[in-house]
Amino acid sequence: MSDWDEQAPARSLRITAASSIEPEPVEWAWIDNGDGRIPSGAMSVAAGREGTGKSSFGIDMAAKITRGTLPGAHFGQPRAVFYVAVEDSWKQTIVVRLLAADADLDLVFRVDAVEAEYGETTLSLPQDNSLMEKAIAEYKVALVVLDPLMSCIGAGIDTHRERDVRTALDPLARMADRTGCVLLGIAHFNKGSGTDPASLITGSGAFKNVPRAVFGFAKDEDAGQRVMTQAKNSLGRSDLPSLAYNIESVEVPTKKGPAHVGRFVFLGESERSVDDILAAGPDVDRSERSEAAVWLRDYLTDRGGEATAKDVKAAAKADDISESTLKRAMAKAGVEAVRQGFGQGSVWKFKKSGVTTDSESASPSSSHSAHSVQLSEAELNGPNGEPNGPNPARPSLSVVADSSRCTECGGPLDPVHTASGETVHPTCDPDLREAS
Repeated sequence: MSDWDEQAPARSLRITAASSIEPEPVEWAWIDNGDGRIPSGAMSVAAGREGTGKSSFGIDMAAKITRGTLPGAHFGQPRAVFYVAVEDSWKQTIVVRLLAADADLDLVFRVDAVEAEYGETTLSLPQDNSLMEKAIAEYKVALVVLDPLMSCIGAGIDTHRERDVRTALDPLARMADRTGCVLLGIAHFNKGSGTDPASLITGSGAFKNVPRAVFGFAKDEDAGQRVMTQAKNSLGRSDLPSLAYNIESVEVPTKKGPAHVGRFVFLGESERSVDDILAAGPDVDRSERSEAAVWLRDYLTDRGGEATAKDVKAAAKADDISESTLKRAMAKAGVEAVRQGFGQGSVWKFKKSGVTTDSESASPSSSHSAHSVQLSEAELNGPNGEPNGPNPARPSLSVVADSSRCTECGGPLDPVHTASGETVHPTCDPDLREAS
């Protein structure tokens, strides 16, 4: 008998016939407009540059899970959430944001690792996987947010080498599959100039390859809003529309005085994607956009105020206006795209409210720090309250936004101007004056 036969192997093979595995449909933790976006039992990643609101998205998902209001597998069934926040203060940022998002704080749990010798320390993956899995089962957790994901990767793992990163992420993905919970990692974009959100995630390719869903976040300065695009959806449709959102400033009362934080609010579908925004770059030709805005207003006015997106784009192309420029001009022209149903395209029409913000005159800034975030008025571009109206359970939260004033001089806008989608006095907008 050889030495090999005498030693018990450290590893073995498990052979399973496919016929013994019962097939199941995908269970979606988040269903948007009938389509699955975030699968249960898998890892997802939300990535973007600083200040785009990706952490606020994680807070929003957490709040909806604890209230049972997220359309999907857990709708109507409030579930627990584990939140691993490495960079932000729980007292000054995380808890206040959760309150602003109307989360059930009794169902949101802070997770830290504790060492016998050194005390509390940062969660380290995959070292703490078994502890995490046991806790997920004990608390019946439906969502684990890792913010940021990179900071939870164990020491000694080179985050720029795919093989190294997979030693942390692959076991994590298998843990999600066994427990059925969602693992949502918050990630940053690198400084590259590409336009694919998934390829811009800082670190190795494993950060986009292992997750089943990847979301890109970006600021659309021209439209005065932000955009979320699903860059990867391995288990569902790959052509899902991008979604517009904004970060509203909310005042939350505390025992030591009011705290001001941002609240994530979806606005509906976005005509532009994160890819479009990244492709445009930081220096957009403003006069070209203004000319396109004037053209678009005239075109829709001549057709009674609305036209199909297909006809608008074709007419613009005939007049040498690119589709990307045309989309950037929509907000300035006070125009929105209204989807007519699956496969039927959309109609472009003048906004009824005319509430738009030309962010050329603003200098929005947002940072994630260990302190409460105070958003400037220039960043408040969304409607007041939630998409379905204010929440009566939070009457003390104050949302501040004023779109009735000129974004250049600050003076009041005439109702006629706001009704047509203008956010600046004609005399205050030299670009538009020259274009017309």
